[in-house]
Amino acid sequence: MADEPTKAAYTEAYENWQRHLAQLHELLIEGKRIPPALIKGLLNREARAKRAYDRARLALLGIEAEEDIHEEDDEPES
Repeated sequence: MADEPTKAAYTEAYENWQRHLAQLHELLIEGKRIPPALIKGLLNREARAKRAYDRARLALLGIEAEEDIHEEDDEPES
């Protein structure tokens, strides 16, 4: 079972991603109109929130993030 800080980080990341995803759905599915200059920011915020959620989910499951594995592979060998 995950510790309390890991659970709290997961819950926060999930709620944040869902908030940004709902805004994106308003635009894409419900047809809400927003100024074109704001669309890129909306897409970027949702993408960053999703990545943060994915990292928190993996931590909750006790799985090492794939990007962390690749970073370790990129380290020079001694």
